[in-house]
Amino acid sequence: MTRNISESDTRANFIDPKLAESQWEAIHIIREHYFTDGRKLLNNKRGKRLFLDYLLKFNNVNLAIIEAKKLGDHPTKGLQQALEYAEKLKIKFVYATNGKRIFEFDRSKGSGEYIDSFPTPQELYNKLFGKSNALKEQLHNIPFLLTGNFGPRYYQEIAVNKVMESIADGDNRILLTLATGTGKTFISFQIVHKLLQAKWNLDGHDRRPRVLFLADRNVLADQAINTFNPYEKDVVKIDGEEVRKRNGVVPTNAYIFFAIYQAIGEREDIGGFYKEYPSDFFDLIVIDECHRGSANEEGSWRAILDHFKPAVHLGLTATPKREDNVDTYKYFGKPVYEYSLKEGVQDGFLTPYKVKRITTNIDEYIHTNDSKIIQGEVTKDRYELKDFNNSITINQRTELLAKTILEQIGKMDKTIVFCANQDHALDLRDYINKHKMVTDANYCVRVTSDEGKHGRELLEAFQDNDKDIPVILTSSKMLTTGVDARNVRNIVLTAPIGSMVEFKQIIGRGTRVFDGKDFFTIIDFVGATNLFYDEAWDGEPEEPTGDGGKGEPIPKPPRPVKEPGEPYERKEKLIIDLSNGRQLKVTDVDTRYIDENGKPLTAREFLEKLIGELPAIYKDEAHLRKIWSNPDTRTELLKQLGQLGFDNEQLNDLRNMIASPDCDIFDVLSHISFETKLMTRKQRVEFVKGEPKFFEVYKKLEAREFLEFILKHYEDYGIEELQRDKLGDLVKLKLGTPKDAKTAFGDMKTLLNAYYKLQENIYRAG
Repeated sequence: MTRNISESDTRANFIDPKLAESQWEAIHIIREHYFTDGRKLLNNKRGKRLFLDYLLKFNNVNLAIIEAKKLGDHPTKGLQQALEYAEKLKIKFVYATNGKRIFEFDRSKGSGEYIDSFPTPQELYNKLFGKSNALKEQLHNIPFLLTGNFGPRYYQEIAVNKVMESIADGDNRILLTLATGTGKTFISFQIVHKLLQAKWNLDGHDRRPRVLFLADRNVLADQAINTFNPYEKDVVKIDGEEVRKRNGVVPTNAYIFFAIYQAIGEREDIGGFYKEYPSDFFDLIVIDECHRGSANEEGSWRAILDHFKPAVHLGLTATPKREDNVDTYKYFGKPVYEYSLKEGVQDGFLTPYKVKRITTNIDEYIHTNDSKIIQGEVTKDRYELKDFNNSITINQRTELLAKTILEQIGKMDKTIVFCANQDHALDLRDYINKHKMVTDANYCVRVTSDEGKHGRELLEAFQDNDKDIPVILTSSKMLTTGVDARNVRNIVLTAPIGSMVEFKQIIGRGTRVFDGKDFFTIIDFVGATNLFYDEAWDGEPEEPTGDGGKGEPIPKPPRPVKEPGEPYERKEKLIIDLSNGRQLKVTDVDTRYIDENGKPLTAREFLEKLIGELPAIYKDEAHLRKIWSNPDTRTELLKQLGQLGFDNEQLNDLRNMIASPDCDIFDVLSHISFETKLMTRKQRVEFVKGEPKFFEVYKKLEAREFLEFILKHYEDYGIEELQRDKLGDLVKLKLGTPKDAKTAFGDMKTLLNAYYKLQENIYRAG
């Protein structure tokens, strides 16, 4: 009897009453909760979204997951999946139930037991946080400040709550590590909002806290200020030039202060305006992109932080840096929360990417007498990729790269080109504009520190999604951070990348989600994408060395930092003009797709992965043929492949990899799964035409001609012409109106049946 009771009935009649008995009110329960968006696929489609039966909340904190099964099922049937989701959501308690029995699993212990009833909200909250902490509860209880209908993403909630809990526990050095494009500024705003509402401060007085938001570039500070618009009256930007005009008098009449290090730090003849503030003036300092220097013992920004030592220091970064003299972990301790680029892509909050590795016949240079030295002198026998545009420039090579970039991107696709230095950015800009197909003078522009205010204006126009121009930016180091351009479709690498930190930041320029942007492309001329295979790419961070974290190393004397942080020194370098007889060309374009772990797959790896996934979709060749012959089941199969990471574009690339582009995807799948003989679409069409009995069923010439028209479209354009939603367009193209279609076939049902029968015949061949 119980086996006939559905899961929804079990929830309504058994689970919900048990929750009510334990004082769980509707405001504490989120039912059927989707917490991811699903990985982005081609054609504006999405992969599977992650889903919870019940999410239990109290004091604005996620406390537990309930995995519900119908009354007749075993209560722990769905426990494993629920535990995986709990790990993702950083939730300690998971309950599995069939409405009769309740199993409580404590992830911190790694075990569980059956219980008689659910704990109350307060009991569960106390179980999670232990002894009473009034500040922690107060901070939890303050809701997020939201505008419109958009709520926080799950990881943003976790990040904010982790920081709140750390502050309530008395921690004064806190680190958040979240991938570029995941909303670190939004998170910092919510943190500040909660602290302001709670009137939290370090001295315990009845006042709102004073917060300093530190960045190393104006563009980062200005973006943050915009996010803090709801507190506009409480915000001030510390402008170094304004302070200088006021004889060093710094603003104090605000609660939220924004500054770039260079404006208030020590430089030239300025002793540092930060010293005008008492060391205990600020309660919280938020350090944006803290890997760029906050932990640097030699940096002027470290001197600022040392001055404001009593404050809580909150570091925000996408890439904690662990090198000599720059040890983010040593200063802040381990992150209280991490959210990686890989997770962002899988969850659908960041855009996936593919890699095009491009090689040319001038990826190395050996000097010969028939080439002309324009400047400098030859100092070694062989010049490699890392040398180009640093120690040697060959203008013909730069021009080849410019032409290749234009060939590889859409004409109006927003593109950032990372160059070796500012001169290289100029050269590439000029060659791109030489060969462009668009007449606008600002089609391709250079944005580096040399452009100053004009460069920032061009960058703002590039970031404006309502403006088409500029389309391409060339830069060196300036754009590795701070570019919030959601519609970037291409990241071009024309110079080696010195560190994993820099690499992550550069890749992050393309990950922001934009409507209609299914993926972005990394075009790599220098092999920099080999860093994807490095263990440091989305790997576990190293443990801090030395004193085990949260140390306070003695700072070394500060050194000046240039605004906007792009060191540049002109050096005479070797400039070569190749002989007229030397023909430069691209020798290979190797397209690689990214797997679920963020690693680019070689052609062989891609094929092996696909082969490994196919048995779960179809069991044998006959089964595949049956699925593929029907447009409805074929669409479902393609959707399944898409959710596994194999979209139409990848399948087409696979077809080109192992067969001719004239083959049907069916033949590719059948060939790699069952070693069947490949057929072209033309051969399949000839097979159908060789069976006159099929056409004889349809008495009118217009009907037979229409079916032959479909076959021709299939032969020329592929299976897209055989999709169910394509039939209407084909009718309009060949027959005209629905009335004409009825005249040809008698009725629409016969037409639809013919469309399906035609496809059965196409795939009977072979």
